[in-house]
Amino acid sequence: MKKYLLLLIFLGGFIAAQMPNISSVWMNNSQPYVGTITAQKIPMKVKINISEQDKKNDQEYFISGFSLVETTHTNFEGKLKITKYKVGNKRNTVFGEYQFSEEGVGKHSGVLKGKFIYTFLWNKKTEKIENQFIEFIGSWKSYDGKLDYPTNWKNQ
Repeated sequence: MKKYLLLLIFLGGFIAAQMPNISSVWMNNSQPYVGTITAQKIPMKVKINISEQDKKNDQEYFISGFSLVETTHTNFEGKLKITKYKVGNKRNTVFGEYQFSEEGVGKHSGVLKGKFIYTFLWNKKTEKIENQFIEFIGSWKSYDGKLDYPTNWKNQ
C-alpha cells in the first residue's frame, strides 16, 4: 500500500508541474527583433504581435507577427517550442526551436525556421527577470525552394 501511495504522490508532482506562461517574453516589450538575412547581411526586423501558450502542450507557443526586409513587409504565424532548460544560481537559459510560415505565394514568401536561445538573470530579492537576451538563429527558405538564406535576429 505504501508503494502505491508513493507512486501516486510522485505522479501527482509531474501532473502539477507546469511550465509558467512566458508568452509575453516572446513579444519583446512590443519592440521588433533586429538582425540580418542572407550572407550579405541585409537588415531584417521581426515583430511578434501575438504570443499564446498552447493549452495542451505548455512548452509550445503560437506566434503571429511580421517581418520587414528592405521594403518587403510580410505577415507570418507559427510555433515556438521550448526544448531544454539550463538553470543556474543566477543565470538561466532556455533553448528551443521555431518555425514561422509567411503569408503569400510569391518568390519572397517562405518559412523562417531555426533555433533560439533565451538567457536571463533571476533576481532573488525582487523575484524578477533582469538582463534578458533572446537570439534567433536559423534560415529563411522560399516556398518554391529556390531561395534559402541564413537569418539571425535578437532583441535590443
